[in-house]
Amino acid sequence: MSAPVTRFAPSPTGFLHLGHAHAALFAARAAGPGRFLLRMEDIDRGRCRPEFDAAILEDLAWLGLDWDGPVLRQSARAVAYRAALDRLDALGVLYPCFCTRGEIAAEINRAGAAPHGGPGPGLGDGPLYPGTCRGLSAAERQARMARSEGSALRLDAGKAAGLVGELAFSDRALGATVVAPLLLGDAVLGRKDIETSYHLSVVVDDAAQGISLVTRGADLFPSTHLHAVLQALLGLPTPEYHHHPLIEDGSGARLAKRDHAMTLRTLRESGRSPAQVRAMAGFPD
Repeated sequence: MSAPVTRFAPSPTGFLHLGHAHAALFAARAAGPGRFLLRMEDIDRGRCRPEFDAAILEDLAWLGLDWDGPVLRQSARAVAYRAALDRLDALGVLYPCFCTRGEIAAEINRAGAAPHGGPGPGLGDGPLYPGTCRGLSAAERQARMARSEGSALRLDAGKAAGLVGELAFSDRALGATVVAPLLLGDAVLGRKDIETSYHLSVVVDDAAQGISLVTRGADLFPSTHLHAVLQALLGLPTPEYHHHPLIEDGSGARLAKRDHAMTLRTLRESGRSPAQVRAMAGFPD
């Protein structure tokens, strides 16, 4: 059995916190004698900043982490995402969505980043998308697109499920898991202003980088069901997974980038050593 290829894939929308340190260290340790790769999920041009990109590299190096090969940046991969969308469109599993500006704006804000929380419209918390635009006729879709109405590209989860049949993925903590293809409903996979969503880009990039073991927080477990469906539709391999517990704050809430007191930068400035921070993140030397 070959050594694993793992990755850490942060979004440069803020400074890394202790939860990121746990995820990065977990992925690096899981790689063992294999390869540990770094990817910047920087597709959200409105929130991603070069200074955060540079800070991530600095913080990881300070933490004692080294990665193999060059950093892959999603902002340079629009052609690959477009090709994946074209393939899905050819399969008949995409449709344009013309929901209200408020609803779409909320999804734009979440489409460029990994979702957290319970099942939502493929993008985070909230109810499943009810399929409002799924039943529009071809003529209506063309007319609304001709009027330059903003549209998202959604996966028709029902059609996709019929094409892929029964699927499963393997998780190192939970074992074999049967895929529930409708778990996240008709997820957004792309927009005009954001070429892709987290779900599409992560599947395409994991395959491109040869990732054989995906390690990530347990809050993303529902998303893995959707990712397995996309992998099957696109003819991509399904890696092994390991969904690990999250680092929480004193109140039991998941750490977020707004938790400035727990950023690696703040911990460094307070005099903590890399070894101390690694221990705080659950990885004592």
